[in-house]
Amino acid sequence: MRDVRALPKAHLHVHLESTVRPGTVRDLGGEPAPQEGFASFRAFADQRGRVRDLLRTAADFRRVALEFCEDEAAQGTRYAEVTFTAAAHGERLGAPEMPLEAVLDGLAEGARYGIECRVLLDHSRRRPVERLWRTYRLATRYEHVIGIGVAGDESHPLAPFAEVFEAARDAGLRLVHHAGEFAGPASIREALTLGHAERLGHGIRVLEDPALVEEVRERGIPLEVCPTSNVLLGVVPALAAHPLPLLGAAGLVVTLNTDGETALADEYGRARDVFGYGDPALAGLARAGIEASFARPELKAGLLAGVDAWLAAPTAL
Repeated sequence: MRDVRALPKAHLHVHLESTVRPGTVRDLGGEPAPQEGFASFRAFADQRGRVRDLLRTAADFRRVALEFCEDEAAQGTRYAEVTFTAAAHGERLGAPEMPLEAVLDGLAEGARYGIECRVLLDHSRRRPVERLWRTYRLATRYEHVIGIGVAGDESHPLAPFAEVFEAARDAGLRLVHHAGEFAGPASIREALTLGHAERLGHGIRVLEDPALVEEVRERGIPLEVCPTSNVLLGVVPALAAHPLPLLGAAGLVVTLNTDGETALADEYGRARDVFGYGDPALAGLARAGIEASFARPELKAGLLAGVDAWLAAPTAL
């Protein structure tokens, strides 16, 4: 078997605030997340909120972004689109631009580890539309911010944000929303119509609607699948019960990601160990992630060549 850490990968669904190292959380005065997972989505969101509140200075934001690059590069991630809740941090600290600018500085310095990063700005569905407008304005000001999207409790509709999505699309921003994780196919349809989603964050409940499966397959809408996170948050009861293989068998574009709840190479290792994915299938997941990314064409080409080289290399004895 080949070393999955050496497989060039793109990481498309990862929240920066979920990747803060336990040691860094402690350094900042907090307690890391429980290893056994969360009793509910609310418990998860509350814990992540406590971590976000620990980030107060530009040095804090720059540190976690730089550490993110180092940790991702060690997993074989060569390109990442990291999600960051910039407007909420800016409001909390009374410094609208500082958190995002500090994160961008950290990601730029992190390029020394051999990884290129871009940023997607997210917005909680529970929060006011005015904050999403602020998110949109931030996104249009910084070159390495490539898009926006909504996250959080999928029972909250997207309709209040429709005007912002239209403006974002007109401005050339990419749109990627969480849907089909805690809520069913209706949330996916809403993300694709009102939200103009180009990829679906999670999207695993698409399988509940055969007509929607056909539509998503025909449109080639990629799914950002995060199996370990789905187990930790109680979306599925166990990894062995996760629909990852069924999504692939349905002909959907499946990319493998972490949500920030585990390491990306470990997620690939679990696909091998739990679902029996051989090296060609793992390489297929890596290719899907690279192709579904918003990376520069020349970077995509180089990464895809790296996947081919990984698969062509002899296996360890």
